[in-house]
Amino acid sequence: MNTAMSASFARFLACRWRLSAPGSAAPSRRFSVALSVLICAFAIAHTAPLQAQSQAPTTSQSHPSSVNSHGAASAAASGTTASATATASAGGTLAAIKRSGELRVCIWPDYYGITFRNPRNGQLAGIDIDLSAALAKDLGAQLHYVESSFATLSDDVVNGRCDIAMFAVGITAQRRERLAFSAPYLQSDIYAVTTRSNRVVKRWEDIDRPGVVVAVQAGTFMEPVMTERLKQATLQVVRPPATREAELEAGRVDVFMTDYPYSRRLLDNADWMRLVSPPTPFHVLPYGYAVRPGDAAWLARVNEFVAAIQRDGRLSAAASRHGLSAIVVR
Repeated sequence: MNTAMSASFARFLACRWRLSAPGSAAPSRRFSVALSVLICAFAIAHTAPLQAQSQAPTTSQSHPSSVNSHGAASAAASGTTASATATASAGGTLAAIKRSGELRVCIWPDYYGITFRNPRNGQLAGIDIDLSAALAKDLGAQLHYVESSFATLSDDVVNGRCDIAMFAVGITAQRRERLAFSAPYLQSDIYAVTTRSNRVVKRWEDIDRPGVVVAVQAGTFMEPVMTERLKQATLQVVRPPATREAELEAGRVDVFMTDYPYSRRLLDNADWMRLVSPPTPFHVLPYGYAVRPGDAAWLARVNEFVAAIQRDGRLSAAASRHGLSAIVVR
């Protein structure tokens, strides 16, 4: 019992003593005693909680905003990795696909010849649309596409938005730091695209010259390659919703860099563009499928699929349908 409560209780006992003392039967005396008892009881009832509160241990209290921001950050972090963690703890991606009966495939729907959505009818077409359907069939799973891009590729795969990225992902050292890759099934060099009327860039050798503005798509393997290779020209990184084609057509850039599959879009659809090929191999890069690292069973199954489509002709047939036979890895 604390000091304040002891004092109050002592006063209460004193009141009780006075109530039983000789002469306490006098009416006025009894009235005074009763009043004292009520006062003492009130003191005990109200003083003790206040004293207990005042003597509680002192603790620092987080500001509401700091608590909320920390909580939100924790929730976001756990949310982005929840799917991947659950998959890993439940036997890996392959086991999860078998349980759910669904294969989630990341695609970039603006990749002509690979995973391209036709703006006229909304239909997806390309070599990896065909091959992802083949993989789902081999696994006995329903196919579900998840829209991605080269800029968000690593996060989408690592955080479990999809089981595999199937849109001709260039196998670079930078991407290998976060992703695991299948054996390559395609490979491509870098090509340049300019306008037919452009008088600045006529040959490959005209690209890296003072005053020339060279565009690359953000997140593509062309970005780090051209950052390293260009010594005199100015590099412009194009980020969505802007496009390389629009920048070129508007005259804000002189040329943009792309790969073989994307160059097919230009040859098939844009008569005002001109393709400039390197006279010798410039930077040939293998393309593969990307999965989360640390899942050996799933990666082995994907590699088994790549070997099978190379062996049984499904890869060659799909490449032929989409004008990509020249870059197939056999």
